Order: sequence, then structure tokens, then C-alpha cells
Amino acid sequence: MKTGSITLQTALLFGLSSSWTAQAVASDPIIVTATRTAQTGDQTLAPVTVINRDDIERQQATSVTELLRATPGVDFSNNGGRGKATSLFLRGTASDHVLVLIDGIEMGSATTGQAAIEDLPIHAIERIEIVRGPRSSLYGSEAIGGVIQIFTRKGDGETSPHAYVSGGSYSSYGLGGGVAGGNPRGWYNLNASGSDTEGFDAKNDAGHNPDRDGYQNLSAALRAGYRFSNDMEAELHWLRAAGETEFDGSASDTAETLQQIMGVKLSATPLNGWYTRLQVGRSQDESENLANGVAQSRFDTQRDSLSWQNDLSLGAAHLLTLGVDHRQDAVDSTTAYTVTERDNTALFGQYQGDLGDHDLQFSLRRDDNEQFDAHTTGSAAWGYDLSEATRLTVAYGTAFKAPSFNELYFPGYGDPGLQPEESGSVEVGIKRNTAHAHWSLHAYQTDIDNLIAFNAATFSPANIAAARIRGLEADAGVQIAAWRFNAGASVLDPEVRTAGSNQGNVLPRRAQRSLRLTADRAIGAHSIGATLVAFGQRYDDLANRERLAGYGVVALRAEYRLSPAWRAQLRIDNLFDRDYQTAADYNQPGRGAYLTVRYQP
Repeated sequence: MKTGSITLQTALLFGLSSSWTAQAVASDPIIVTATRTAQTGDQTLAPVTVINRDDIERQQATSVTELLRATPGVDFSNNGGRGKATSLFLRGTASDHVLVLIDGIEMGSATTGQAAIEDLPIHAIERIEIVRGPRSSLYGSEAIGGVIQIFTRKGDGETSPHAYVSGGSYSSYGLGGGVAGGNPRGWYNLNASGSDTEGFDAKNDAGHNPDRDGYQNLSAALRAGYRFSNDMEAELHWLRAAGETEFDGSASDTAETLQQIMGVKLSATPLNGWYTRLQVGRSQDESENLANGVAQSRFDTQRDSLSWQNDLSLGAAHLLTLGVDHRQDAVDSTTAYTVTERDNTALFGQYQGDLGDHDLQFSLRRDDNEQFDAHTTGSAAWGYDLSEATRLTVAYGTAFKAPSFNELYFPGYGDPGLQPEESGSVEVGIKRNTAHAHWSLHAYQTDIDNLIAFNAATFSPANIAAARIRGLEADAGVQIAAWRFNAGASVLDPEVRTAGSNQGNVLPRRAQRSLRLTADRAIGAHSIGATLVAFGQRYDDLANRERLAGYGVVALRAEYRLSPAWRAQLRIDNLFDRDYQTAADYNQPGRGAYLTVRYQP
């Protein structure tokens, strides 16, 4: 099953970039998020899904939400279409229990506690890694359900431009382009894109404003690096996405948003077997709410981070990782928060061992939060090769989530006495990977204590809930002649465990059943494909009084290569025009057709 030992991991870290290697070994991509070190997909002990640039363009996706929706263990609720508030649930955990990284920099709002993935531009993305399961022992707060890392595009080879133009239903259009290039020493990619849609009526309740709620987005991204010698490398990256979304609200009807992430990374090999990396970054989440064009409120948050990581190769089969992370969150708002900043400093360590048919991984982290003092998390994983292509894994991990500034300090709502949410997860998995097929099956249970929930008696958040989430995930893919088939299914039991009227109820907005099927075929210069995504029923409230029906939507796609550099793509979404909701009183898009023309020499 394994393609190499820790020696391969170290060589990849020291000498090669992960994106270059992923292209060279497409059948077994290099993954860096699961352990903060480079390893092949076969080597990782965590369930990971990788979405690369070819997948993005083949699926003709227009948003990160569309891409992730076909991933096992992922569910969403959305408030009325593109650019609207979107909550992501990974393995049934809360929307603020998922850590989102952009090129290694934490993305998210300090006030809401979650990342606005609905604003991220697809055109700027090279690859996405979705790691399911707790990762606080490596990354700290937020990583109860898992980690999603998005890598921006990176140049490679001769300088060349890339561009696209698209248009379709709901008066939607998009336009983007850029230039990229590189050589063994340096690389760069600069791109920009814009999109606009008039949308549809986001809400359907009795008091809403019956109009079309549109969305606009303008973005730009840069990633560049240089290898000074065989043991020193520098890279910088920058992503900026500005959006404007319309919605039906009583106090405001438009939101102007900004997501900006920037970072610098320096890496070197001072001694044989010692790889060190220093990364500094800043993530900004800004939003301003308006009513009839007049500003009503503003919420700007800034997250500065510094990370120093050291990977020590202890012979051919052992890798030790030691590091320190520092993060500072700050809030600038028209709303008067009693506390507007806090710091967190953490020490972490990890051991990975390759012992023949057995693999071991242990990690430990201690976070010293300015408000919540010290918090220790850990994880352990074991993998055993049942055969050359089949592996059994067992893992246990603890995680935590510090309350957001809104939960702590929002006037008339927050409770500064809240404690961090804590979790423990156990998982058993088996996977098989051959030249033409792969499959995996994972069963898990996550117990969350001090779960922060809304207390109707005090009209404020409180540590009043505990939850137990049990789940089963299956994923499979096979190549049959010219056809490529993929399937994924999830069964989820997200149960409230706190004594009281809600005990035994299902956590809101999580579907308990989901199914994903895709089929693709290339026929000369043509290619065709289809996707079915189906979700079972869900409840919109903790009391389980408001039930949202299950749904299934089918998308068709086709592509024609006009020349080696030009191709035309056509996509039909929600083929049967299914009417459904993922959040009560909020509409989702009906049938739509979209045409895209791409240029990539």
C-alpha cells in the first residue's frame, strides 16, 4: 500500500513542492494538511479528499460550496444562493468547528467564528485538501470536525496566459484571466476574476421583499516563490476577494464584504535531516451592512499569525515535528465590544513512524489562550497493511473550540463566562487502492462537551449542551474502459445528549443521509459527465419542530476541445428543477444552464 517510507516524506519536503509532485504522481497525490508534513495519499492515516485543478474545471464549478458538496462527510446550509451566508458542517459538527486554511494561513472571522467560503474565487484555486476528523493537536482551536486547506494557483513551466468567460441563467456572467510561469528556481501566478448574478428571490416567507437578490465578486490573487539554493526557499501569496450580496432583511438589505489573506514563507535545510519553515500571515474578514445604500453596521476582524515548524528525520523510518504557533485576533466594529483582541500561543509536537506493515502517529499540543489559559489536545493513530493495497486504520483525538467574540462580547447577547467546547473522537477505517479502483469505509464517534447553544431563557449563548455524533462514510471510484465512476455515501446520527426537552433530538440543519454519484467519459475531443447529489431530511431547529424535506439534484456537463488551447463547456444544474431548502424559508436555485469558454495553452 505504501509507496515509500519517511525518507520519501523528508525528500519531498526538502526538495520538491507539493503541487509539482502531485502533478507528477497524479494517481497518489501528495497531502500536507493531515500531518503538516508531505506524505502520499496512501501513507496518510486520516481520511482525506483531494480536489485538484483538473477536477475543478471538469466539474465546471462556480463556487467552493459546489466543489465540497460532493465530498463525503460534508453538508451545507445556505441562505438563498450564491454569495449568501453559508454554513459548512463536516461530519456533523458545527459550522465553526472546521478550520479553513489558505496556503497555510488561517481564514475566518473573529466575530462569527467561521470562514466565509462563499466569497472565495474558484479561478484562484489550484487544489483543496479536506481532512476529516479532529486536528486540534496540530492546529489548535476550530479543528473539531476537520481541516480544509485551499491552495492558490502556482506557476510551472514557460510563461503562459490563462483565461475564461462564462454566462448563463439568472443573468449570471464571469470573466477571469492571468499569467503564470516558472522554472526549477522560481515560479509565479497572477490572476484576477469577476462574477455577477442577478440571482433569484432568496426568501419565501410571508414578510419578505419579493425581489431578486444578486451577488457580485471581484478578486485577485498572487503566488510567487524562489529557490535560492538546494536548501533555502522563499514564497509569498496574496488573495483578495471583495463581494456585494443582496438579501431580504429587516435592518439591512445589502452586505459588502472583503476577504484578504496574505503570507510569507521561508524554508531551509540547515543540516542534513533538519527541515525548518517560518511562516507569517494576516487574514482579514470585513463586512458592512447597508439599508437602501446607507451604512448601518460594520464588522472588521484581523488575524495575524506566526508559525515556526521543524521536521527532524530520525533515520529512514521516523520523523519528529516540533513547532510553535502564535495568533492574535482583533476586532474593529461600529458595535461596542468590551474586549477587542486576544492572543494565543501554542507549542506542538508530532511523531510519525514507519515500522514495516505498521505505521504510527502521535501528536500533542498545548495552547495558551489569553482568556482561557492552557488547553492540551492530543491524538494517536495506527495503520496496518492488510495487503499491498489494503490498509486498516484506528485513530483517537481530542479537540477544542474557543468561543467567538460574538458569543463572548456582543452587546446584549454575549456571555464572557463561556468555556471552550471540547471533544473526543474515535475512528476505525479500511481502504483499498489499486491502479483502476479505490474504496474506503470509515466509522467514527465524536462526543462534544460544553457545546455552545442558544439559551432561550437568557437570550444568549451558553455551555448548556452536549452532543454525540456517530457516522459512517463510504467512498469508492473505478475506471471502466473510458468511463470514470465515483460514489460516496454518509450515514449520520448527530444527537443532543443534554438532559431536557431536546434530549435525543437531531442537531439542526444536518442531513442524516447523503449520497453522491458522478460519472465522466472522454470521447475524443468531447467529454460528458453527470453528478447526482442527494440529502435526506433535516430539522431547522434544535427542538426538531421544523422539518425540511430531503432532496436530490442532478447536474449534467459536456465539453468540446476546439483546439489544444481552447475548449467550450456547458453545464445544466438542477436538471429536474427540484424545489428544496437547506435552511428554513430560504430558496435554492432552480434549473440553470451555463456556458464557459476557457483558454489555456
